[in-house]
Formats: sequence, structure tokens, C-alpha cells
Amino acid sequence: MRILKRPNTLAVFFAALSMSLLMSACEPAASDEPADASAASEPTYVLAIHGGAGTIRRSDLSPEREAQYRAKLEEALRAGHNVLSGGGSSLDAVIATLTILEDSPLFNAGKGAVFTHEGTVELDASIMDGATKNAGAVAGVKHIRNPIALARLVLEKSPHVMLTGDGAEEFARENGVEMVDNSYFYTEWRREQLERAKAAEGAMGAAMPPGEELAPGAYKYGTVGAVALDRAGNLAAGTTTGGMTNKRFGRVGDSPIIGAGTYADNATCAVSSTGWGEYFIRGVIAHDIAAMMAYGGASVEEAARTVIMDKLEAMGGTGGVIAMDREGHVAMPFNTEGMYRGRIDAEGNVTVEIYKD
Repeated sequence: MRILKRPNTLAVFFAALSMSLLMSACEPAASDEPADASAASEPTYVLAIHGGAGTIRRSDLSPEREAQYRAKLEEALRAGHNVLSGGGSSLDAVIATLTILEDSPLFNAGKGAVFTHEGTVELDASIMDGATKNAGAVAGVKHIRNPIALARLVLEKSPHVMLTGDGAEEFARENGVEMVDNSYFYTEWRREQLERAKAAEGAMGAAMPPGEELAPGAYKYGTVGAVALDRAGNLAAGTTTGGMTNKRFGRVGDSPIIGAGTYADNATCAVSSTGWGEYFIRGVIAHDIAAMMAYGGASVEEAARTVIMDKLEAMGGTGGVIAMDREGHVAMPFNTEGMYRGRIDAEGNVTVEIYKD
């Protein structure tokens, strides 16, 4: 009969202790928190803007004019960044950013808006909150200095989404919004564009597509827009414009149309569009980008590029978008020769671009 020996209890104990000490020596020293924990947990915030897309070539802009555009875009970006860095909401940042651009004669929004056929200025704007999916918009207003601010008031203080014309202005007066004479928006170079448009229209006997009436190098859609992500992880988007040179019959483009010119949803992305508005309305371009992300799992870059470069172009439309997802990734596709655009990150790093290359 074979006799089984019992293991030496003390030997087993000391062997286990030695192994435990050896393993402990190989592991990194414990600390209360990882060295990069603060950086990893710090909420990010990002802002992106556009100032219009179209035939914008280096040869068309003088160095001085290009510098003016770049400086104003950076000023707008930094205004929005100051809001976000101080803990402000994405809605606040969009308003701060677009107010700067509406007050500049460089862009087709507010002060620098284009003329209608009748020689007046009519303005459209919209804004959307990605956290609640509430939205506000105004169209065809003539006396509102900053239409984007009125659009936010519609979002916050009206049961409606869009107000137009005289009704929108009555709502503005009731809420103490700054009103101005329509002449405040006039600029001489926009009036010259209108005269060229009318002359070309008369020569052809028909209305021309937006932009075609302008002199070489001036063909662009000057709509401005912004998308933002704040520290709380909320997205917002806003768009504001003077519309199309020589527009008639109270024409309204895509800028105040939720889902076409503006869209925001924390689950997917925030989008602001610029381009030939009729095509953006027909294609529901802004919402289509969000839908590709929600239902198809596309990234914001993939969705935005597909919708602009494939869908919009196949329809015959031109323009571009800025789009941002809930992690702060930004896409800026366009199918024109240029688009005024820029972004700023949480560290304050600014990028401003104009041309395709």
C-alpha cells in the first residue's frame, strides 16, 4: 500500500507569501487617482462656424479683403469660446458668435445682407437646442438688428417654432428686442450686386439662379452659421441670412427651416447649412446628416460628406455644412470652390479656412 505524505504546511505558507510579495513588487505603486485623471474627466467644448460657400478663389480676394474675413471669423470664434470656457451653454455660444457676424458688413446676414428685388432687406434665422430639440425661427423680418437673438426668443418664449414678417416683429416689440430702420442693413456693394442682377435678369428675360447674377469672384452664399458643444455635453446650432440677391415674392430659403438649414440633437449632431436654399429644403439636408448617424451608425464626417457630396450634388444643389457630433468632432464638407469656415477647441486653438485647397 502506497503512503501519501502530507505537505509541509509551513513550506506552503512561505512559498505563497514569497509569490505574493514578488507580484506586488512588479505592480505600479498605487495612487489616489491616475496622473491623467483630471484631463480625462475634464469636459470638452468646441465651436465651429461658417460664413458662406460659393465661388471663392484666392485670385478673387485681395490680401486686405481676405485678412478682414479671417479676422472677423476669428473674432466670432473667440466670442463664442469665451462663453463656453466660462461655463456658458452651447445656445449662449451660438448667439454670441452669430451676433458678431450679423453686425459685420462682410457677410450676408444682418448688417451686410443682400437686397431683395424691391430694394429692401429681409432676414431669416433659426436656432435649435440639441438637449431638448426645441427650436425657434423667424423669416422675412425687416427691422430686427439681430434676427438670431429673436429666433432664440421664439424658442424660449413662444409656443410656436417659426414666426414671420409683421407677426415676428410684433412679438419682438413685445419682448423688448432692438429694432432698427431697414436702411441700417444697407451697404453699397450689396446694392451694386442688386443692380447687376436686375441688368442680367433683364438681358436674359428670366430670373437667374442665386449667385449667377454676381460679378466674377463675388458668387457666394454669405449665410452664416454656428454649431457648439458645451461643457455639459449639449449641442446647439444656429443659422442666419439675408437670403438671395434679387429675391421676390417673400421668398424664404433653408436658413430658418428646421431640418434643412439648422438641426441639433444631442444623440447625433448639430448642423448649420449654407448654399442654394431650395435644394437644402428639398433634401432636408441638415436632418439627413443626423438620420444617417442615428439609423445607419455613420460618423459625423461620413454622414456630412455623403449628404453633401453625393445627395446634394446629385440633386444639382451647391453649398456646404458645418456639423459637430456629441464628442466634438467637426465635419465641414462643401461642393463649391470655397467656404468661409473655422473652429476653436477647448484650448483656444483657432483654425480659419476659406478655400477648397
